[in-house]
Amino acid sequence: MLQVFHRSFFLEGPAGRLEAMLWTTPAASLNLVALVCHPHPLFGGTLHNKVVYQAAKALHRKGIPVLRFNFRGAGLSEGEHDRGSGEQQDVRTALDYLAKEFPGRAILLAGFSFGSWVGLRVGCEDDRVTALIGVGIPVNKYDLSYLTDCAKPKLFIQGENDEFGPRADAEAFVSTLPEPKRLVVVGGADHFFVGKLDQVGAAIDQWMEELRSGSSTVQTGLAP
Repeated sequence: MLQVFHRSFFLEGPAGRLEAMLWTTPAASLNLVALVCHPHPLFGGTLHNKVVYQAAKALHRKGIPVLRFNFRGAGLSEGEHDRGSGEQQDVRTALDYLAKEFPGRAILLAGFSFGSWVGLRVGCEDDRVTALIGVGIPVNKYDLSYLTDCAKPKLFIQGENDEFGPRADAEAFVSTLPEPKRLVVVGGADHFFVGKLDQVGAAIDQWMEELRSGSSTVQTGLAP
């Protein structure tokens, strides 16, 4: 069983302190760290969200340090919700922390729902981020067109009956994006993957293994 070291602390963000939690291991097996962003804070989204936790756990099982944090105004984080604009600054603060704490390692950025919309936008632009995971991408709620210029490896995990991006809409959107990419549709799942959270973890696990063994390992930091 993988030994987990938990560290709860605060990041100094542009709008005040940001509540954060870091999972580490005695010896990381990959030259990679991960950041996972949570869903909409005005609808109860925090770093403790079940989908976010499942994604973080799947990544951590690979021996990867994983950082989660609360956007401004969520949980114990200071500041007020800023409709995604200020939240992009919060993501950059978290990336700065990871780059300083784990120098030289590539960063994988994952996000669920609102967290995917905000996080992946920053991840596409930031050279320190080499791979992206979007869970429950809200294709019918937010403008995700920035992804059409993002050639980094991308995994999307979508519930078949996601109310913010059902299967047909998610497939149509992902078809417009550059490679490398993958869309995994979880049959019968809603936006929160109720009763099917294990399939979120399984999709991440399989994709990580394929990246690790494939030709894109160098650019993603997944080489042993």
